[in-house]
Amino acid sequence: MPFIGTTPTQGFVSSFPKQSFTPDGSTTVFTLTNPVANANDLEVFVGNVRQEPTTAYTAAGTTLTMSEAPASGLNFYVINKGFAQVTTTPPVNSISTDKIINANVTSAKLASTLDLSGTGRTGHGGLKSVQVFDTAGTHTYTKPTGISTVKVTVTGGGGQGGGYGAANDFGAGGGAGGTAIKVIDVSSISTVTVNVGAGGSGGGTGADGNGGSGSSFGSHATGNGGSGGRHGNRGDTYGGAGGTATGGDINLLGGSGNNGQDNALTNGTDYRPTWGIGGASFWGGGGRGGVYNISAAEGRAPGSGGGGGASAGNGLGAAGKVGIVYVEEFA
Repeated sequence: MPFIGTTPTQGFVSSFPKQSFTPDGSTTVFTLTNPVANANDLEVFVGNVRQEPTTAYTAAGTTLTMSEAPASGLNFYVINKGFAQVTTTPPVNSISTDKIINANVTSAKLASTLDLSGTGRTGHGGLKSVQVFDTAGTHTYTKPTGISTVKVTVTGGGGQGGGYGAANDFGAGGGAGGTAIKVIDVSSISTVTVNVGAGGSGGGTGADGNGGSGSSFGSHATGNGGSGGRHGNRGDTYGGAGGTATGGDINLLGGSGNNGQDNALTNGTDYRPTWGIGGASFWGGGGRGGVYNISAAEGRAPGSGGGGGASAGNGLGAAGKVGIVYVEEFA
């Protein structure tokens, strides 16, 4: 239809529901599809002639009562004025979030090809990717496009197991590196310096194990290295202490190395396995201690401690495992 002035941006169609009946010449009570308050809410037509409310008919709820039964074959229908139907066509790009009731968008309204996993995740807080730094030394973390938050898990290097010390001795296991876990807002950060601590190594057969080095994610979180285990001829042959951690939302101590034993080997084929096991890190267990002709083992999981040496093996304490910096990236 034409308008004076600017054409409205929103089209509309207004109509009143029509309901038809088939009269049989005897029925006076009919059921309405839509309820009404009284007779004035309806326009009733019999033979296309409008009837007078309250005189020719009454109505309440869904019941229409005619004062006389409409004759068979007449065109008999009603228009429900109290139940207007309005259909609107909103302008393109006009529906905002506040117009939608919370929790009322169902999966049926989403495109079947919508990708909510992996690289398809954009504009929300889902996990998009990870970066792993597990080689000892200094690295640079570079934030990918679209990342606003990271969760970092920073673990220091594990300590070396102690050497066997002297005949009939077992060295103690090295301690594991500590672990700091922290969630960081990186919306204004582009790069971060990452240090990954080396596992302790280099101690001789008659020496204590060397400690691991610390790992860090910039100044945000640090996992310190585990201490080396003592050699087996010290008397107080205790395991290396686990490393500490700072800066994290959670700071976890590394596991201590298992104690060694002075003058414990009673014969050349002694396989006693309970001495000198390297300390467990956040990621898993340490290396076994040496026994008989089996050498001590390097730390198993990132940041775990190395096993202590045995006089019947090669006698050296095994190296601790290198630390790790694990970065989870969220949009």
